[in-house]
Amino acid sequence: MAQGDPDTAPAKAAALPEIRVPALLTFIGLVAGIAIGLLLPRGQVLDSLLAVAQPVGAVWINALKMAIVPLVAGLLFTGIAQAMEAARAGPMARRTMTMFIVTLAASAVVGLVAAPLLLALFPIPLGAGQALAGESGAEIPKAVGAREFIVGIVPENVLAAAASGTMLPFIVFIALFAVATGRLDPARRDRLASLFEALAAAMMVIIGWVLALAPLGVFALALTMVSASGTDLVTTLAHYILIVTSVGLLVLVMGYAIAWLAGRQPLPRFARAMLPAQTVAISTQSSLASLPAMIVSCRKLGLRDSTDEFVLPLAVALYKATSPAMNLAVVYYIARMSGIEPGLPAMVAAGALAVLCSIGVAGVASAASFFATIVPIALAMGVPIAPLALLIAVEMLPDVVRTLGNVTMNVVVASVVDRGTPASPDQK
Repeated sequence: MAQGDPDTAPAKAAALPEIRVPALLTFIGLVAGIAIGLLLPRGQVLDSLLAVAQPVGAVWINALKMAIVPLVAGLLFTGIAQAMEAARAGPMARRTMTMFIVTLAASAVVGLVAAPLLLALFPIPLGAGQALAGESGAEIPKAVGAREFIVGIVPENVLAAAASGTMLPFIVFIALFAVATGRLDPARRDRLASLFEALAAAMMVIIGWVLALAPLGVFALALTMVSASGTDLVTTLAHYILIVTSVGLLVLVMGYAIAWLAGRQPLPRFARAMLPAQTVAISTQSSLASLPAMIVSCRKLGLRDSTDEFVLPLAVALYKATSPAMNLAVVYYIARMSGIEPGLPAMVAAGALAVLCSIGVAGVASAASFFATIVPIALAMGVPIAPLALLIAVEMLPDVVRTLGNVTMNVVVASVVDRGTPASPDQK
């Protein structure tokens, strides 16, 4: 591509602090909590442990909750600002952003349809609701009617909405604010962007501190829950992993279908070309680390260098294709355990939030993005969020499928964009 072409300048992800989550230690904490809760007989020793574990678990959950509202505000504003900046970069950028939005919306539809269907075909094991929902200390939010729900989308007082944890109107305001900021002159726009980037970065530091204590927090929660529910907790976690990963695999299948239908890629050829990138994705669980292998896959598919060199870095910065579907599956699973059946307005709003919240978190550590993207969806559906603090301990398993699907969809988008981009003399 010729030097100076605006399409050569994709948006860059905000420079957020790196979070090192002790995933293996967190999983060990989960196993240890379950093992001690199952093996120790009810008595003075177990009661003494529970007397300490219950407040420790509650404090850890509260510590996670306290940073969610400002973190979501910072990430959402920054993600929308980056998306708008990218869309201004030129025709290829606009085609890429359109593909991002369309495929994220399709991912949300997969989650909204597949999660209820899978749970109807493979119900949550009997008694498992107590394991995560009933014994988590979560309060089930009061259901609201369709009229009240629609009226509440636009906040009368955005600060009151944020303080009460009513995330849907708060996110609507942040999204409108970010779009309005895009109409300002560059100097003012850059100052506001810097402010929200700094807000997100500071909240990431706090989240990093809290997640560093995840092994202890998860141990305390697991011990508390398993002492009340027994082996139901283990059964529930295994069932949860299967349901959520199945939804993620459906997004992966959708990617192959899009590559074939819209990208005009023969399926055997596309599958062979994707193997190097998918291997790296499974081994690293990182889209960024898979970027060189994704470029190799694009070259094997015959895509122009100018396309993959633009689309793939932009995708790594802004795009997580599996996020809407798998996050909706997580929330719907908790809803079903809690005896909640979200209405159509709540489901539609949750789907829209799943798309919005997935933009701009691609460079965020999976554990942090797990909370930042799922909590707003849960609150929109009226679902308790406390179980998320324990589910993070097993997120390392669904995260393999998340990364696999994201990496595959990145190349899918590149193939579709390449097919729709006219060739120029200086393009390969």
